[in-house]
Amino acid sequence: MVVTIIVFILVFSVVVISHELGHFLIAKLNGIKVLEFAVGMGPSIVKFTKGGTRYVLRLLPIGGACMFEGEDGTYSSDEHEGAFNEANVWARIATVFAGPFFNIILAYLLALIVVGFSGVTIPVIGSLTEGYPAQEAGLQAGDVITRIDGERIYLQGEVTFVSALSRGETIEIEYKRNGERYKTMLTPKFSEEDNRYYIGFTIGEYMECKGIKLVTYSAYEVRYWLKTTIKSLLMLVQGRLSANDLSGPVGIAVTIDETIDEVKPYGLPTVVLTMINFAVLLSVNLGVMNLLPLPALDGGRLLFMLIEVVRGKPVSPEKEGMVHFIGFVCLMILMVFVFYNDLTRIF
Repeated sequence: MVVTIIVFILVFSVVVISHELGHFLIAKLNGIKVLEFAVGMGPSIVKFTKGGTRYVLRLLPIGGACMFEGEDGTYSSDEHEGAFNEANVWARIATVFAGPFFNIILAYLLALIVVGFSGVTIPVIGSLTEGYPAQEAGLQAGDVITRIDGERIYLQGEVTFVSALSRGETIEIEYKRNGERYKTMLTPKFSEEDNRYYIGFTIGEYMECKGIKLVTYSAYEVRYWLKTTIKSLLMLVQGRLSANDLSGPVGIAVTIDETIDEVKPYGLPTVVLTMINFAVLLSVNLGVMNLLPLPALDGGRLLFMLIEVVRGKPVSPEKEGMVHFIGFVCLMILMVFVFYNDLTRIF
């Protein structure tokens, strides 16, 4: 468990630092004064001041903050020099957007490591199951899936994701065989035993990635996690997933622990690569979640700034502050709920 805690802190800290570093660097580039750069929440463990910015490491490694001059209406001096609220609106938009964007950059850099060492699994059909739709639709072993319902497919995981979430709707599959492209329609078949729908094939062929393939397939990996994150959020809104499917820091720590136990027999390099891949997923999730147009999140702040662009003047700071405060309270309530859910799943 000690190893799990250390890995959790490392993974979460790297993702959070990347996010806050995005805010920090773009703020500095735009002349916005950064009062505090903090990693973690709760009481401070280590802190020091340099260049007018206070750097803080806090006890709980589950968040972070980049606080700007004048952001909350208070100022460190009478001159208001470098105040966030007085910067150009596009400078503020760039500063806020930079946090989630840096999470995507981090995810890509980490994906380069994972793909470079372990390659990727491309969507090549291995075998077909007798009596299932894939065989009946004429698909054969060796066919390469290129599109599903018009959406481009590059990785095995994308096909698996579609299959796992299927509710039996007819889908269009485009595939390549001997250099020729074909299309077919099929309807996944329900399995009473597994209580889910199946297309009826095994899929996946290992491919080593070097040079340009490494660059492109690392991007496809990040694209895959972006797609699954966004689609999962849509399914939550549609009611296909429930709030019970959400996981917080405790749930993430448990997942890390289970994953380490699962891959440990394959050696330390495999454990390290698996954790780096987990960091890719976590970084993409943090980036996407922060861009949701909800109060207290980066997306909520961006929404107010875009309203300012349209109106030609900012929303009243008092009104915006109240909205963000209410959003923050709701976010804290959600975090408590998710924390409770994580604990009930464990015990």
